[in-house]
Formats: sequence, structure tokens, C-alpha cells
Amino acid sequence: MPLDAVIFDMDGVLVDSEVYWFQARVAFAADRGKTWTDDDQRAAMGRATTAWAAVMKERMQLHESLEAIIDEMLERMKALYSQRLPLRAGAVEAVRLAASRTRCGLASGSPTALIQHVMQVSGLDAVFEEIVYGDDIPHGKPAPDIYIEALRRFNARPSHALGVEDSAAGIRALKAAGMMAVAAPSPDFPLAPEAAALADAQISTLEDFTAALLDRLTP
Repeated sequence: MPLDAVIFDMDGVLVDSEVYWFQARVAFAADRGKTWTDDDQRAAMGRATTAWAAVMKERMQLHESLEAIIDEMLERMKALYSQRLPLRAGAVEAVRLAASRTRCGLASGSPTALIQHVMQVSGLDAVFEEIVYGDDIPHGKPAPDIYIEALRRFNARPSHALGVEDSAAGIRALKAAGMMAVAAPSPDFPLAPEAAALADAQISTLEDFTAALLDRLTP
């Protein structure tokens, strides 16, 4: 029996944007005489907009509002995206493969404006059947809410649905929703062993997201 649905994350999975987020946060911190480390970045990865802004506020001990942090970070990210959209190798092909086999959607905690920009530029807005925006979901990853909503929209059984994630928060969200998880971490931000161990499969590039992999993971 085929999978009911395949759901992709965006940041770090389809676009190698974690490097951009890291660059933007380092610059944001430097402008305030602060620092932003790899550990700080991992704490923010995979989280919904207000959640990563809260991590930045806490880690840098900022007095600015979450709204101000978010607004400035969006402007910094848009500037980086305008220079080059960092699609990961095999990303478009992986989504098209999934869509050719079953229902296919996106569930991303990235800010809505950035998701829409990436979807339009990549052409994936014409491939995904559903897009669940993290800004519309009360509790971000690692809570399972965004994936529960994706399952609801597809009327999919959790045990017959597969998610593709790069971060520990995302993998934990998938497993909490009862779904299978493929870990596809960004090369610059590998998963910690305990997070990788939760995944049902791990690939180092989306070029390894193949029909054979889907067949192996089909219940």
C-alpha cells in the first residue's frame, strides 16, 4: 500500500538556508556588540518565527521586542535571498518524485513571506498540494502541531506518512506526530547523534531521496 503523504520541511532541507540564517544572526549580533555561536544557531534551528526570535532575545540578552527582532531578520534574509536562492542539490527533483508517487506537502516554520518567496522562485508552489505555514500554527516544532495539521489536510494516517527534516526540532516533531522521518541535515549543521537516531532513514543529499528509499519506507 502506498504512502498517504510525504511532507517536506523547507529551511535546511529544500534550501541550504541555515548558512544564511547563521550569517544574518552573526551580523545582527555583531551590530549590537554581541556574539552568535554554532550552539546558538542549533537552538534556533527548525523553530517557528516567534520561537527563534525568543531564542535570539534570550541568548543575546536583548531588550528589543520580538517583533523588532523578526522584522530586522526578515530584511537581512530577503537581502541574502535576493543575491542567490540556495536550493539544495536534488531538492526540486525530490519534491517532484514524491508528488508523482503520493500526495505531497510542505510544513515549514520559516516566516510566511520567505516561504512564499522560495516557492515562487523555485516553482515548487505549483508542485506542493498543500503548504502549512508555521506562522499560522500556535506551537512550533518540536511540538507536532504543524505535522498534525498537514496530516489532517491530507486525511493521512501518521504511520503511513513520511516527513523530511534537517533539524533535531523537526525530527522530534515528526516522531511526536507518529510519522516516519527522513533526516536530511544541512552539510554545515549535522544532526547530533541522539537526534539522528530518531530518524527512520538519513541521507546526506536530496539526490539520495529516491524511489528505492520511498519503497523501503512504505509500510
